[in-house]
Amino acid sequence: MRHRILILALSLLATQAFAARTSGFALNVLVDDVARSEYFHGGTVYIEAVRGSSYSLRLTNPTPYRVAVALSVDGLNTIDAKHTDARSASKWVLEPYESTTISGWQVSDRAARSFYFTGERHSYGAKLGQTENLGVIEAVYFRERQHDVEIYHHSYSDERSNGADAGRSQPVPAPLAAGSAAPSAKAQRHDTSDDYAATGMGHRAEHEIYSVDMDLDPTPIASVRIRYEFRQQLVKLGILPQYVSPLERREHASGFGGYCPE
Repeated sequence: MRHRILILALSLLATQAFAARTSGFALNVLVDDVARSEYFHGGTVYIEAVRGSSYSLRLTNPTPYRVAVALSVDGLNTIDAKHTDARSASKWVLEPYESTTISGWQVSDRAARSFYFTGERHSYGAKLGQTENLGVIEAVYFRERQHDVEIYHHSYSDERSNGADAGRSQPVPAPLAAGSAAPSAKAQRHDTSDDYAATGMGHRAEHEIYSVDMDLDPTPIASVRIRYEFRQQLVKLGILPQYVSPLERREHASGFGGYCPE
């Protein structure tokens, strides 16, 4: 299929060539450039979200072929915030044996807003009214079928309206104006709880992109999905052990262990 794909200008993208021995397509969640520990439970990969922390996503292509990656956070494409199937989504392009780090939502052809962990109420998905897929990050890889590439200039609007608030690193939803209708019951169920992790729009950074046409195989060659939750939810799911408070630990302390003469 002939497909329009957005990619980052190489001059603005930090990349790393991976050795040929690297196996498997990868999606890693990085906080302070360190990959979060992954937990496998019930056939799903989980990571612990750290409230308020910015994060980035590292994509890895372990093959000698160029690939295109549909990348979504909370069900929203990281390039245009649309909720579509992976095949028709705008994609990021990785060269052979390349790793690419995506640090935020692309809000224009020149700027991005960083990902950060927050509760559902302050998430980008809640701002757009798209709350059905919060807590999920997914990367779907497609292999290029041929290498004839046509480069053209892509025209974005100056800024998507939902990303226009530039000054805040921790955006807060605007209150309802006087006379505005109250949120629906469905919206209230999602927006009134901050116990569950989601992703917000953080600070703005220069992040220039351009577009290419690629001929892709219609069937993806790999799909990687990660669920993220705050620690208390991972404990409830039985993925992490129950937290023991320092006071409770000290209540069980003793002066001596078992008597052990020489």
